[in-house]
Amino acid sequence: MENSKSIKELLDIYYQGFAKKSGWESVISDDFIFIADNMEKADVNNGKETYLRIIQRFSKLYHNLRIKKMILDDTNAGVIVYYDYIFPNGKAISGDVAEFWTAKDGKLSSLHIYFDTLTFDRNTPKN
Repeated sequence: MENSKSIKELLDIYYQGFAKKSGWESVISDDFIFIADNMEKADVNNGKETYLRIIQRFSKLYHNLRIKKMILDDTNAGVIVYYDYIFPNGKAISGDVAEFWTAKDGKLSSLHIYFDTLTFDRNTPKN
């Protein structure tokens, strides 16, 4: 039964699918909250569809990921993920992203990330 999945099981499904760029969507709740934070402000995004659009863009930049550390409790997790990126300008960079998750009712319900926004800004075209 889907609702009986632990946050560890949900994250295993998520990251295995995320690494392949497919198959991760099923564990995201419809009312998902995604927060991308930096030193200046938090960018809050609501809803699964919004998150899917954000990840569609992000998926063009990373080509590999590895979990470096995962700290879990009943409904929360902190994960350090090491991503390998290739930016549109050709620059290849690898780095850590701190990802903090919550789960509710058998789905991942929120993600709050901290990452190097300056590197992304310098290496992606302005639209």
